Amino acid sequence: MARSFSFFVSLLAFWLLLSGMFTPFLILAGVGCSAAIVLMSRRMDLVDREGHPIHLAWSALLSYWPWLAGEIVKSAWDVTRRILSPSLPISPTLVEFVPSQQTDLGLVIHANSITLTPGTIAVEVDHGAFLVHALTREGAAGLAGSEMDRRCSALESR
Repeated sequence: MARSFSFFVSLLAFWLLLSGMFTPFLILAGVGCSAAIVLMSRRMDLVDREGHPIHLAWSALLSYWPWLAGEIVKSAWDVTRRILSPSLPISPTLVEFVPSQQTDLGLVIHANSITLTPGTIAVEVDHGAFLVHALTREGAAGLAGSEMDRRCSALESR
């Protein structure tokens, strides 16, 4: 029940954020739509540990997201330097490595984190291997056994 309530509150907050208007009709419409989505999701058995991972909220908010934001900024700076300075080489590379995550949620978090980081994109994701395109060989070499892999595994185990 706590997951359903948390899901409802998340949907309603998203509705209000996107609408930007707080008239009684729109608030009631948001409540109705959010409740309908929660009911349909419960009926399809989607409000579970992986469908709405509220157990990750605080640990991810306090430790993982700030670290990932820093990595995104560092990677964006590197890509920007390479674009603006033709003397800096690019060496597009496909690399395959084995992630350490065990659950689908952990694999999704890791693959999305790779894709959010400029200069890299997860091309193919499977339980046994990730195929990642990187802008440079140095970026590709740093993927296997990386800090991101370790942090995603730590986040997954919570």
